Amino acid sequence: MLVGHINEIVRHPIKSFEGEFVQKCKIMEYGLYGDRSHAYLDESAEDFLTITKFQEMVRYKARFVGEELLEEYPSVEVLTPEGKTFDWKDEELIKQIEEKSKRKISTIEYTPLHVPIGPIAVEQILLVTDASLYQLNQIWGKEKIDYRRFRPNLFIKLNEKSPFVEEEWIGKRIKIGSEVEIELVNHCKRCMIITVNPDNAERDPSLHKTLIKERKNNFGVYASVIKTGEINVGDEVVLLE
Repeated sequence: MLVGHINEIVRHPIKSFEGEFVQKCKIMEYGLYGDRSHAYLDESAEDFLTITKFQEMVRYKARFVGEELLEEYPSVEVLTPEGKTFDWKDEELIKQIEEKSKRKISTIEYTPLHVPIGPIAVEQILLVTDASLYQLNQIWGKEKIDYRRFRPNLFIKLNEKSPFVEEEWIGKRIKIGSEVEIELVNHCKRCMIITVNPDNAERDPSLHKTLIKERKNNFGVYASVIKTGEINVGDEVVLLE
């Protein structure tokens, strides 16, 4: 059954930085090609540096520059909130992040053929629908919610605007385009990251409180990759029976 189309494809070359909007993307066994393949480590905590520790990470934009090979990733370019562009390992950029976050950081990166689950979250792909976003906005009753707050990989435009219908797909598979199949496996439980405005890094805890009260803190669904391939913006999304 045709349920909608891919409206946006978003991958995050650097964990917790703003995602890169692409017109097409390879789907690997671990998810979108290069998604959360690079990260900064908080050396004091021996863990990833994320928005939960340094909110302004949402204002840094990362993208791949160059040919996307299976042998190695292209260069990763970072645009800072101040409008400067750096290679992601540039000493000046790292020094800036360290000064702002008040943490000593190092870098870690994976390979195009293997990105472990850990840096991604708890599963391989996260999807959100337009109808659910609209309904949550109505429930919250404040300014228009930017879906970047939820950091999805796939933003789906539904044919029938049934809020939270994606939760009914858990345990089922969907086909995207002519090649890719994914299986919906679980709800996405939300954390404080959704309270951070992606434009200015300011927090509004009321969004998270609303989601906890009205939706048991669920928004979006996780999926596992069943069949790899390439997807494109505009591809049909078909629920398989």
